Amino acid sequence: MSKIRIYELAKKLGLTSKTILGEISKLGIKGKIHTSSIETEIAKKIEDIFRKKSVKLPQKVVPKRDLAVKKPVKPSVEKLPKEKAGPTKPEIEEEPEILPEIAKHEEQLPPEEEELKIPDRFKKEIETEKMEKFKTKPGMQRAFQTIRKIEPKRWYEQKPFRKSGKVKTFHKEERKPYIQPVLPRKKILKLPEGVTVKEFAEIISVKLSDVIKKFMELGYMPTINQSVDTDAALLVADSFGIKLEPYPVEEDTVVEEAPEDIDKLLPRPPVITIMGHVDHGKTSLLDAIRETKVTETEAGGITQHIGAYKINLKKKDIVFLDTPGHEAFTSMRARGAKVTDIVVLVVAADDGVMPQTIEAINHAKAANVAIVIAINKIDKPEANISKVKNELAEHGIISEEWGGKNIFVEVSAKKRLGIEHLLEMILLQAEVMELKANPDRKARGTIIEAKLDKGRGPVATVLVQSGNLNIGDAFLAGIHAGKVRALIDDTGKRISNAGPSTPVEVIGFQDVPSAGDIFTVVEEEKRARQIALARQQKQKFADVEKTRKLTLDELYAKIKEGMIKELNIIIKGDVQGSVEAIKEALENIIHPQVKVKVIHSSVGGINESDVMLAAASSAIIIGFNVRPDPVVSQTAEKEGVDIRLYNVIYEAIDNVKKALEGLLEPMLKEKAIGRAEVRETFAISRIGTIAGCYVLDGYIVRSSDGIRVIRDSIIVYEGKIASLKRFKEDVKEVQAGYECGIVIENFNDIKVGDILEAYIIEKVAAKL
Repeated sequence: MSKIRIYELAKKLGLTSKTILGEISKLGIKGKIHTSSIETEIAKKIEDIFRKKSVKLPQKVVPKRDLAVKKPVKPSVEKLPKEKAGPTKPEIEEEPEILPEIAKHEEQLPPEEEELKIPDRFKKEIETEKMEKFKTKPGMQRAFQTIRKIEPKRWYEQKPFRKSGKVKTFHKEERKPYIQPVLPRKKILKLPEGVTVKEFAEIISVKLSDVIKKFMELGYMPTINQSVDTDAALLVADSFGIKLEPYPVEEDTVVEEAPEDIDKLLPRPPVITIMGHVDHGKTSLLDAIRETKVTETEAGGITQHIGAYKINLKKKDIVFLDTPGHEAFTSMRARGAKVTDIVVLVVAADDGVMPQTIEAINHAKAANVAIVIAINKIDKPEANISKVKNELAEHGIISEEWGGKNIFVEVSAKKRLGIEHLLEMILLQAEVMELKANPDRKARGTIIEAKLDKGRGPVATVLVQSGNLNIGDAFLAGIHAGKVRALIDDTGKRISNAGPSTPVEVIGFQDVPSAGDIFTVVEEEKRARQIALARQQKQKFADVEKTRKLTLDELYAKIKEGMIKELNIIIKGDVQGSVEAIKEALENIIHPQVKVKVIHSSVGGINESDVMLAAASSAIIIGFNVRPDPVVSQTAEKEGVDIRLYNVIYEAIDNVKKALEGLLEPMLKEKAIGRAEVRETFAISRIGTIAGCYVLDGYIVRSSDGIRVIRDSIIVYEGKIASLKRFKEDVKEVQAGYECGIVIENFNDIKVGDILEAYIIEKVAAKL
């Protein structure tokens, strides 16, 4: 019996999928979703029901609001006003340069109130004589004009002038000693963060030239529009006898996103990220989608790569983020940015589920985004689609045909098969999610990528997520502020504005921001600059006093404060049996205030992807008989991720229990002191196998508490050093960069390429 999908029936009748599902439920059929199939007989009944209700089937009504919204016209570069196409005029003009001789002479001048009064009838002659005097020297004319601006009515003191053939001389009254008047000031003035040098001079009511001179004495060479350093500003103000009190700028109103007006929300395009195992066809699929775009738009190719692009299918847009992999996806989420709506998981039909496929699934689940499966390489003779579906089902990704919620699409990126069907399914998934945004507000988005362009300076690709971004908008992105000078879309064209779910290249940054930074439009550029400086100060303190995000030692205290409701754990082990045993034991731990959740578990060494996932999810990594390499350890320390390493299962479980109960005693902490690589082995009958080693880093000590043999990131043996020699001589210690011979107690199965890691045990007090 033939079948029809529910969304196809809805499209045929001009109704929504929800309306059809409601009628199906009334017929007593449960558990159906929009992509489920129903028999033709049932479809006929539903069609009859709606025909009885109305002679003419209702058509899908477009809301009046949608009809009223006109798509903004994108003017070309030629049509833009000249002042917007080129560099803008500086907002504050610098004062003309003052010659040192004039500045020195200026200090001796009397107050303006004491200047000599000149009769009006002589002023014209004075001006005429001075201009005749300097007309042959343009440089002197400029200096004269500068002097006139600084101190007018000065050059005619006691100077004879002619009128009607007679010489008249004006004498000034006897000059009194000049005393600079001191204006009454407040006891303590407020110094906002982020003020410019010019604004600082206005706050303390001192001449700009004098302020700059003081800054130069302190070793600074600031411009008038440059933000002042707070410490230097306090010293400069103090030198003028002024007390300043810096106060921070409140940024809560900018950082926190204002609640949306539901009436102004309009549908927006979905944002897609493609993930999957290496060599499963992610790049080929992206290329196939790009070709679809070029064919439909006949644009002749994408002229500029900005890390994201739009596809238009049947008058609907889809945005694809061209991210390099799982690390970029997770690092953005670690910075608080949620940019992706749907993850397209690419799985090769001939390979099936691989380790990076499982990683991608866990990353997508942790980010709480929808997953659409693209089974690639179906054209290969060894393709096995059923195997792929079975393996994905083991990880909670179940096809709709099997009663699950995930859409599966079969494609061949190489032969361009099923690409349009995949795009249709993405639009269908987005329709169910009802993605909306408010275009009538200040823009807010996320930095996708950023770079320093030789010709254009700092440039960043921004995904606008809500609001409308316009040329001239002041903005804030992380610790950086700026003003939008130009907007460039994914085809390389200059545009005047960008709405929700639009990737756009923004020119106008002072420095290069970081990927994942939240981009927010601010009312005033001055306000944005102040907040950016305040954030920079906070980051300095955070770098100096960086603490771990979450450690087992501090867990109980954070639970009591209500900061932790769920303890996320990542498990890595040497064999699958150990990993499963630890996972099951930890998930069975019951605590009244917190739930233990294993978000990822796999076999193998601890890698950088594990650390980034832990950083994004505030998770703890538990390693069983595995080790992280030095680069991973450095990344974990930088990101504040707690890695706990065990070789006895019950110790790992017991420590987690004690952490939850707040009963951790002062603990013994292991510290790696050095690593050596085995370059050669020598078998001697009376001694055993001697490992000829080169010390890579740290140092190897004969009296160390232990040494372990690591092969392919897996611990194969752990024991003590029996002998440490250098050129046949027994030594106590060998530093990095030197060769040595090492004999390990009761272990002779050493191979070339093994890493020997020496460690000591330290007692560390619990931080409760």
